[in-house]
Amino acid sequence: MAAQPNPTLSEQEYLDLERAAEFRSEYWFGTVLAMAGGSERHSLISVSLSSELRQHLKHRGCRVYSSDMRLGISPNGLYFYPDVMAVCGEPAFADARRDVLLNPSVIVEVLSPSTETYDREKKSWHYRRLESVRELVLVSQESPVIECYHRTSNQEWLLRTMEGMDASLRLDSLDLAIPFAEIYANVVFDSPIMTS
Repeated sequence: MAAQPNPTLSEQEYLDLERAAEFRSEYWFGTVLAMAGGSERHSLISVSLSSELRQHLKHRGCRVYSSDMRLGISPNGLYFYPDVMAVCGEPAFADARRDVLLNPSVIVEVLSPSTETYDREKKSWHYRRLESVRELVLVSQESPVIECYHRTSNQEWLLRTMEGMDASLRLDSLDLAIPFAEIYANVVFDSPIMTS
């Protein structure tokens, strides 16, 4: 994701530029961060998760958004492009343009080696502060490992880590389990997968 930071811009200046831009950038407290391109693994995993979520949710009043949908986190002045978002209920947008989502129920980030620390330490913290978010999913593209943060009924976060191609991603808020075999379909890992 993050490449070279640009000079400080206001939120409105960022949105005006971003809406006309050919390439996407995220916004971090006044700094615009250009997004790098993704890998084949990243793309395959994102599409698989989007497809599985869409199939499960299409008749349940939920919507699934790809990484083209911008997420706004106010009043913090943050704008991100998560890999996948799901909204159950009526989506809320920043304005009539409907290009800045405010209330995702589930957020998925497929971790890239170059942005993993940023995704885990900075973005993840802000995602979990959104009142609407019930689950945050961090997916490795290096090996079959998925971490799922689940918001409990008393507003605490529970972390579950699942690993191995026989595992499934369980999303309690959506009453859904997705086998890793579906999530990682056609993904070729750099090194052999170790099984215990």
